[in-house]
Amino acid sequence: MNSRERVQYALNHSAPDRVVVDIGSTAVTGMHVSCVAELRDYYGLENRPVKVCEPYQMLGEIEDDLLDALGVDTIALPAASTLFGFRNENWKEFDAPWGQRLLVSEHFNTRKDANGDLLIYPQGDMSVPPSGRMPTGGFFFDSIIRQERVDDEHLHAEDNLEEFQPLSDHDLRHYEAQAMRLASSARAVVGGIGGTAFGDIALVPAPFLKRPKGIRDVQEWYISTAIRRDYLHQIFSRQCEIAVNNLRAAHAVLGGAIDVLFICGTDFGTQTSSFCSTETYDELYAPYYKRINAWVHQNTSWKTFKHSCGAVEAFIPKFIESGFDIVNPVQCSAAGMNPAVLKERYGDHIVFWGGGVDTQKTMPFGTADQVRREVLERCEIFAPDGGFVFSAIHNIQARTPLSNIVAMMDAVKEFNGI
Repeated sequence: MNSRERVQYALNHSAPDRVVVDIGSTAVTGMHVSCVAELRDYYGLENRPVKVCEPYQMLGEIEDDLLDALGVDTIALPAASTLFGFRNENWKEFDAPWGQRLLVSEHFNTRKDANGDLLIYPQGDMSVPPSGRMPTGGFFFDSIIRQERVDDEHLHAEDNLEEFQPLSDHDLRHYEAQAMRLASSARAVVGGIGGTAFGDIALVPAPFLKRPKGIRDVQEWYISTAIRRDYLHQIFSRQCEIAVNNLRAAHAVLGGAIDVLFICGTDFGTQTSSFCSTETYDELYAPYYKRINAWVHQNTSWKTFKHSCGAVEAFIPKFIESGFDIVNPVQCSAAGMNPAVLKERYGDHIVFWGGGVDTQKTMPFGTADQVRREVLERCEIFAPDGGFVFSAIHNIQARTPLSNIVAMMDAVKEFNGI
């Protein structure tokens, strides 16, 4: 059984020959560039600068040689643009503040402010205000909220649709070229990293927009779910139309080249509660998710991937009803997210992609033995009868001890009898 076959078994709730592993196929299952470099050294791979595949979180590209060393079964079909709105092309060297030499896009343009913070610009355009800030001593960028005072009398749905545009010919050529590049891979292909082209029905801070209009503050957005529902329906309805048209165009060039499509990265959970009620989900979000998932399932062989951090046990039945095949990151440390209960209640109906080990405490602060025990325990719970793809709970962050990352991967191999 090769990797792609193994993933297909797991996605169809059949037991593969071993636990499926994903590291790096999405912008929420990746690894900080510094960790990628340390792993390359550990496995004795060629010493070369790591490429920054997603600059917002400073995630590193995990190349084929490292995927082989780690035993990873998935591979990314990159989005046409990064979260800052520029394409990864014409690589140049960049010395990160923590002393690592990296490769970044020619459009990765930064400057330091008076405090020493590193500022980055939307679409690489330094003639407009910056849209991201890496604080001194930090390892990734935070969004700079750029929103004028909200004037309800002059809100227009189109203002929140700038990032939801029809795929350009350039975008489609990109996807077609990537599909051809990955055609010979034995790994399962995951598409849609970091992009909004396929229909994330929700607001993003839009760090790639040069002059964002509409509601761009996350706090103001969640207020809007209570007081501006008609406005949100207008936005979601138009987003959905654009997303379906983009799906149709993308499928025409991708066909069966991908196995999994990352649809949505909207978080519904906090560590202890949720951002909205399940009733709000049913009214505002579900109708549009259902339409997008229905189109995918009626017209393609792709499985759809829903990301939501936090305490979302009450939302998992809603995700299933909405047509999502996969939920990620399965944040078992959040309230009500007991892994055994999740597997028992929902394991036959949705794939758990993640949940393999905690990246808030165990990975950065635990011992290698604690990492090993947690990984083995999660595999024992989630692996039976398929429906599980092992990955850490969200991205592996900078300064995570190398010994713990190695312990995580070795524990999966141990469980698999490798």
